[in-house]
Formats: sequence, structure tokens, C-alpha cells
Amino acid sequence: MANFLALTFLFVLFVSVADADIVEHTFHVQNLTITRLCETRVITSINGHLPGPKIEAHEGDTIVVHVINQSPYNISIHWHGMFQRLTPWSDGPDMITQCPIQPGNRYTYRYNVTNQVGTLWWHAHVSYLRATAHGALIIRPQHGVKAYPFTRPDKEETIILGEWWNANVVDVEQEALNSGGAANASDAYTINGKPGDLYNCSEDQTHKLEVESGKIYLLRIINAALNTEFFFKAAGHNFTVVAIDAGYTDPYETDTIVIAPGQTVDALMRADADPGLYYLAASPYESTLGLPFANISTRGIVEYVSNVSASRYSDSTPVMPVMPVANDSDTTYRFYTNITGLVRSNSPAVPLQVDEDMLVAYGLGLTPCRPSQTKCNATIGSIAASMNNVSFLFPTKTSLLEAFHKNEPGVYTEDFPEKPPTTFDFTNASAITNIFTAKGTKVKKVKYNSTVQVVLQNTAVIGTENHPIHLHGFNFYVLAQGLGNFNESTAVKKYNLVNPQVRNTIAVPAGGWAVIRFVANNPGIWIMHCHFDVHLPLGLAMAFEVENGPTPNDIVPPPPEDYPTC
Repeated sequence: MANFLALTFLFVLFVSVADADIVEHTFHVQNLTITRLCETRVITSINGHLPGPKIEAHEGDTIVVHVINQSPYNISIHWHGMFQRLTPWSDGPDMITQCPIQPGNRYTYRYNVTNQVGTLWWHAHVSYLRATAHGALIIRPQHGVKAYPFTRPDKEETIILGEWWNANVVDVEQEALNSGGAANASDAYTINGKPGDLYNCSEDQTHKLEVESGKIYLLRIINAALNTEFFFKAAGHNFTVVAIDAGYTDPYETDTIVIAPGQTVDALMRADADPGLYYLAASPYESTLGLPFANISTRGIVEYVSNVSASRYSDSTPVMPVMPVANDSDTTYRFYTNITGLVRSNSPAVPLQVDEDMLVAYGLGLTPCRPSQTKCNATIGSIAASMNNVSFLFPTKTSLLEAFHKNEPGVYTEDFPEKPPTTFDFTNASAITNIFTAKGTKVKKVKYNSTVQVVLQNTAVIGTENHPIHLHGFNFYVLAQGLGNFNESTAVKKYNLVNPQVRNTIAVPAGGWAVIRFVANNPGIWIMHCHFDVHLPLGLAMAFEVENGPTPNDIVPPPPEDYPTC
């Protein structure tokens, strides 16, 4: 019997290895001349497309992407949501795990797909370049495994929501940094790179989804926008959310999906409306209405196609869904808090013992103007952002991961505070007396395999805002969310330790908090940051240093030979 079990195990292992593939792509980072909103612009693209190439793989595969930088800008690519277990050199954030790939140079990203299935994505992680350098990363179940724990769809459709500027996005960032002020808002929103017919010169730049009556469609929705959360609706149709951030959920019925930058949502849509034309629309959610934004929906068209003939409904006017108002925080909070994770037989249990317990208060602030900020008002200062009053300062000569691997001093310090330096009424703007912060490159050091709990506390310093916080290298459990200031004695009673959401990016409620928990089983340096790109260069970030483990399989290997140099 023992021999039989051993042979069975070896057979299964052999089949699993034999079925694993190497999925290989070459990304040419290059200029692309493109016309949007009546204007012709030169953008940074991947292989001359917007969005860029879709990567499709199965769990267990190895993904290899050769990135050749033929653009005038530094570039790096982040594989958003991929764990990068023992491949942190391929994670991609500029000056965190690598120096950027300079113009004329190249770098090969190589990583395994392990214990992940669903919709993820990739994007540039330098400056604002991900506005046009991004694409989908679809991980399908391992060969021979039952496809999905939900109704099998008849067809899939990838929906990438984005933003468009009638300007060079690198210039947009630099102008903001030089002035110490806010960056200019985008001019349009897009679905798969197309603004839709509400915008000038865009009637022929409208995404179209053809459906057949009675069939079920799996929409893989990705928010690639730089600074905007979206409400997403389809007139005459409802959705069943079945996954978020490549983690299965209990089926959640809704007519409105809310999605923040960095997040993904998998939703089933049944084509059960009367045959015709329906708009598929995304409109902005703005928790802070004092800031300028483009309050115009991007929309595509759902078109019913007859099973019998090629008839169309081109003469009819599509039905437009009623979109929430831009500051509808009730709808947003309801969507973000009502989703629960799908518990399966192989789902890991939520760890109950916490080794590292942190309270991270974050938001905007001010710092003195730096000499490089030639247009900054020295009397007012420069807008900054911080976590626990540390405004993250990116290194310039050595990446954090390289310094970690070489044990090189002077690049960062290991004294990121576990709690704010002072406790105050975080969400009450009138109670805030200090809006200044200080720059620093500080990380939080944690032991390998320790359980880390982080209370993310939004603040009202220079305004409350719903910030999407993304953690590299890990998924985390969302135990609870709430409004106002975090109160442990009352919040702990609400902790979901049975079927919490599992995410890599959480939109923390404006004027509120969220509790996340993860196991630090991935050695290396992993940044946690706001996924509003306008806030990242301002310093709304910190990093975890996860120590190497006890065995060779738990130690970060040396960098690859073509690892970029600064």
C-alpha cells in the first residue's frame, strides 16, 4: 500500500511538472504616435499597443518576459499581484527591487506562477508611465484541474479601465514635483484604451462587447488608472462578483462594481436583457470633491448579436445606466465591505497568533521645498505624503533589495515606526495641529514566517481621501473596515476570521480604517504604497524587510546576470 501511494504521488508530481509550460514574451518599450480627443500624442507603449500584450499562463507555469527599452525614459515592469516567491529581483518597482532599465538596455523578468489563479495585471513602475504601459496577466487553473468554482462562462472579456492625458505624462509628474503642488487631472477615462463616444472625436473609439442572449460572460475588470477609482455598470444587466485580486469570493450580486487603481474584479454577466444596445460605463468615484477631475463617464457598448442571423441594432440608441454621483461613499463602502472570501478545502486558515502588530496612520502633509523644486513656494512648502509621519524617500544609487542582499549600509534604516509618533483625532480636520512631515528611507524588519497585522488608519491631514494601499509580494486578509478612528476594543469584535476577503490592494475608506493580516513567508524587500501614482512620489509608502528563512529554499538567491545597474 505504501509503495502504491508513493508511486501515485510521483505520478501526480510528474504530470504536474510535465504540464507546466514556459510562457515567454518580448516587450519592446517604444514610442507610439496615437490620436485621442482630437489631438495626436506620442506615448510610451509596449509593442506599439494600448493596452499592451495580454499574458496568459496556467498555475505552475514559468513566465519569462524580455524587456527591451527602446524609449527615451527609464522603465521597469511590475507584475501586480504576483508573489515572486524567491524571485524578488523580478518584482519591478523602481529603486525598491531594481534599478530601472535605462534607454537602450534590456532585462529579463523570470518568475513562477505558484498558488495563484485569476486576473492580475502588469504595468510600468517608473514615473507616470503606467498610464499607457500596462496590460492584463491572466492565470488559469493548473492543467487537469476543474476550471472554476462558479458557473462556467461561455466567453471571457478583459476590461481595462484607464486614464488619458492630452499631455506627456512624464511632464505632468515633473511639473507637479517642481512646483510642490498637485498634478493636473486627466482629460478622459478609457475602456481598453478607448475614451468612448461622450468625448470629442471619440465615436469611433468606443469599446464594443458582442453578446448572445442567454449566455454568460466572465468580465475580467482591471483598474489601470493612475489616480481614479471607478463605478462600473452595464445598463439592463447585473453582475455576480466571483473573484477580487485573483482571489475567489462568495458570489456577490450587484448592479454596481467599485474598483480602485491596482484592483481587479472578476464578475459574471448574463446576457438576459431584451436584445438591443446597452452602454457599459465607468464613472469616477471622488471621495474628495475639492480637487479637479474629469466628471465624464467612459463608456463602451454591449451589443446583442442574433444566434440565427447577423442582424444588428445599429439604428437604435444604446441604453445608458444611471451612474452613482461622484462622491457616493455609501455605495463604495457597501461594495468594499460586503464581499467575503470563498472558503475551499485547500484554503489556508487565517492565522490567529499575531507576531507584529502595527498601526500605520497615513495621509498628506507638507515638507520644506527642496533645491530641485525650482517652482516651489518656499513660504507654503511642498505637498508631501507619509506613513507614520515618515515621507518615503526613494534611494538613487542602489535599490533596497540589492542593499539587503549585500548587507550594504547607508541605503536605508530599519526603524520604520510601528505606530504614529503622536496619537490624535486622526479623522477630525479641526483637531490637526501639525501638517509637516520628514523625509526618510525607513523599512520595518520582520522575521521570516511571522504573522504581521497592520491597522491602516486614514487621516484628515490636508483632506480625507479613499486611498488604495497595495502590498507587494503578498496577499493579505482583510479582517475589518470601518469609519472614523480605529478602536481596537470595538473593532476586534467585527474581525472576520472565517471567510475574509483576500486582496493585494485595499481601498481604505475615506476618514476610516482597515485591518489587514499576512504571513511574511517571502524573504526580501517589499514596498507597501498608495496606488494613486500622484501620491507615490510624494512619499506615501513604506517597505517591509522580510528576513531570510532557515533553509536554502527560504533565502533570496543572488540577482540574475543581467540585473540593471544604476
